[in-house]
Amino acid sequence: MSDIHANADSKTDGRPGAARGLSPTPAPRILIVEDEAALSMLLAYNLEAEGFVVDRVERGDEAEIRLSETMPDLVILDWMLPGVSGLEICRRMRAREATRSLPVIMLTARGEESERVRGLSIGADDYVVKPFSVPELMARVRSLLRRARPDRVAAVLSAGDLELDRQNWRVRRTGRDVHLGPTEFRLLEHLMERPGRVFSRAQLLDSVWGLSAEIDERTVDVHVGRLRKALTAPGERDPIRTVRGAGYSFDETFGKGPGASDRTP
Repeated sequence: MSDIHANADSKTDGRPGAARGLSPTPAPRILIVEDEAALSMLLAYNLEAEGFVVDRVERGDEAEIRLSETMPDLVILDWMLPGVSGLEICRRMRAREATRSLPVIMLTARGEESERVRGLSIGADDYVVKPFSVPELMARVRSLLRRARPDRVAAVLSAGDLELDRQNWRVRRTGRDVHLGPTEFRLLEHLMERPGRVFSRAQLLDSVWGLSAEIDERTVDVHVGRLRKALTAPGERDPIRTVRGAGYSFDETFGKGPGASDRTP
């Protein structure tokens, strides 16, 4: 049990690609430029839970300084900022060789089509209107990173005879297709990204359903049950571990040798 909790605190388990059983790739670095402290903290919490390295600034002029010091892999940029506006920051980034192709997701309360067109025409790669779904934003971050920096985000997570293809939304085990609903797919993806790390029901609700989800924590148990049923045929090992009083994890020993999983119904 102590080994399980030690893995729950491991930073390397959170790096994208770690579930492949290979040397983990460097975690992608995300720069958040947002002056609303609560929103900035919420985004940082969810991104770090996804295994990203996060840096945060509140002003446009601070963003320019930070970009000159450390180059991120993606920028989440608010439209309205003190100092220099997000729109101007984006324009300046596209004018510089070093940041010309740096992926940018623009956050804004402006939902009009003309404003979206303006943001995209200035060089933003994606545009998200507040309020937004955190899981949707996380999906957009991963999608944009896969297109811009495919070397930094593994398109396929695999462990033992189990393989999850993020790009094609496909799961296979021992050569057969595993049919999962969208929630079960995101749940498996989240667990496979951090093998061995134990997540409480509340943490899984935050990361898979979103902090705004008004559902009971026991809902997690229902979806974990469905996931297990879909993944595990008779005689096959269950890759999902239940840690009593703590939550669930993807078995870090799955595919590394014989032995039964510590499954708890």
